[in-house]
Amino acid sequence: MSPTSKPIASGLPGFLDPSRPVSSLSIGFWVWKAILCVVVISCPGLGYDTSASLLPFQHNEVISYPDTKHLSLPIPLKFVRWDSIYFVHIAQYGYLFEQEWAFSFVYGRLAQGLASLFSHADDSSGVTQVAAAAVLLSHVSHYLAVLALYRLSVNVFGDDTRRRRLICFLSAALHIVCPGGAFLSAPYGESLFSFLNITGYYIYSSSCIDLSSNKHVLSHAKLLLAGCLFAVATSIRSNGILSGVLLAYDAMWQSYNVLSRRSSCTTMVRLGFTVISGCIVALGLLIPQYLAYTSYCMDADNLRPWCESLLPSIYGWVQSHYWGVGFLRYWKVPNIPLFLLATPMLLVLFLSSCWVFGASAPISSGTVSKTTPVLSSSPASSLLTQLAISQFILTVMAVTSYHVQIVNRISSGYPLWYWYLVWHALGASDTTQSAKSRTLVLFVVQIMVAYALIQAVLFGSFLPPA
Repeated sequence: MSPTSKPIASGLPGFLDPSRPVSSLSIGFWVWKAILCVVVISCPGLGYDTSASLLPFQHNEVISYPDTKHLSLPIPLKFVRWDSIYFVHIAQYGYLFEQEWAFSFVYGRLAQGLASLFSHADDSSGVTQVAAAAVLLSHVSHYLAVLALYRLSVNVFGDDTRRRRLICFLSAALHIVCPGGAFLSAPYGESLFSFLNITGYYIYSSSCIDLSSNKHVLSHAKLLLAGCLFAVATSIRSNGILSGVLLAYDAMWQSYNVLSRRSSCTTMVRLGFTVISGCIVALGLLIPQYLAYTSYCMDADNLRPWCESLLPSIYGWVQSHYWGVGFLRYWKVPNIPLFLLATPMLLVLFLSSCWVFGASAPISSGTVSKTTPVLSSSPASSLLTQLAISQFILTVMAVTSYHVQIVNRISSGYPLWYWYLVWHALGASDTTQSAKSRTLVLFVVQIMVAYALIQAVLFGSFLPPA
């Protein structure tokens, strides 16, 4: 047992036992979710935006809105804040307005399907039951993402030593309290995206392990399944396309081996399955674009401006035209506080990517030296490099082209930074440096918890930042 791992293990609450990972993570997850839900539900008033209070009345042909000052919202509608209003509206009616194409149709359909299993709500529009279904979907998705991250960590690092078990367990535990906070409990796509994306990584890593064991048919099948999961994740959030980096990376090396004549028939077959899987991922982005094109661009007399582009994309148009998203368009003086809010997460994402690129941090070994590589002997360990590439691209895009503050929630679906924090929490060879690293990481985790609680208050009160 590593001497640096003992303080971390002994500092965990009694119900968090790494020797019983699934039950401990389950208890920790639902306790944390209960706390966040109590905070959101207890928030008084409607905040500065009363949109959620008007949802139950939007079905009326002649709308007569109530006095929102004295209106009491049903509990599920207390979670309908900011963009979740769009998700709930899409779940009820589909895409009615062009700007709604910025949000996932798949998430709305799943919420609607789940809502149909519920008894009818008191309001005739059914918005309460849709909101309740969406909240349930987000909770279950987040819970399954925690378990998927644990299994992914086991594939990458193994669990045959106490240190490795702690890496796997603590990484999954960090996902519970990640900065996504209340957004991972509300009708948002982040929880479902995290589940699909992380599960895709897990299936992909299992495919690598099976391939090394000469289980070729099973490995190829898992590779295609991983592509399907990444495609659905991309349909939830467009940044899911970055998971295609894994397949592009593999295809590049496999193509190099083929062109250099160092390949076998097995390599050529693997390349074929990799390309097919990559094409499946691309469908997650292309199919919604095709559906939008057939809806808006088939009538020559009423073409929208984006229809005449060389590469027509409703998503790019909506993000730019309605939401002001674009290269450096968010770099304005009033947005400086939002950049400051996102800076800690951006820094962690950047450092964790560099940590892998440097290949000098000993994750999986019990002893440490400067020459110990970051990669373990597991066939799935090469995933770290591919994850570092996609995460680094995400970081750059968040700084230059996104509403930067959303990085605090979209980062939840990327596992590398959890592993980075856990490795530093477990310490390195130098005792003094280990203590400093451990103290810093524990402070970061405390900040994450505090931020999530404060964010829940702001979220429940419909107050920024979002």
